[in-house]
Amino acid sequence: MIRDISRQTEQPEVKELLGYAVFADDEVALAAAASIYESGAARLYGYEEDGILVGAIGVEEHAEDREIVIKHIAVVPENRGKGYGRGLVLDMLLELPHQPERVIAETDEEAVQFYRNIGFEVYSLGELYPGVERFRCVYEVEQHED
Repeated sequence: MIRDISRQTEQPEVKELLGYAVFADDEVALAAAASIYESGAARLYGYEEDGILVGAIGVEEHAEDREIVIKHIAVVPENRGKGYGRGLVLDMLLELPHQPERVIAETDEEAVQFYRNIGFEVYSLGELYPGVERFRCVYEVEQHED
């Protein structure tokens, strides 16, 4: 079950998931990530199974462009490879009040295969940071006529 946990970033299990998403033990980076959800600039959704938070996805809506930007996505290590990441992306799309035309994520080489496997097109952005290639992942959402 997915639910909005944007205002719960200080809870230990939410903080832990955000830590996995920002790949840092840096309290400043973690606080910066949490602040975008606490302020309402973006939404953080958590996925629970049997009452335990196993994953989270943070998104920013760009209504004027009909785009959703994935800011953070994380699954607790012992539950990775079980489809939770894919479920987070799909459930988040169902939860949104407005259906976007595309979903965008910027990531590093480590997560590229995850995005490819769930249907994102992947484009290299080159070395945005010294020695670190970044990628833009784009998923075109199928539009259904009502």
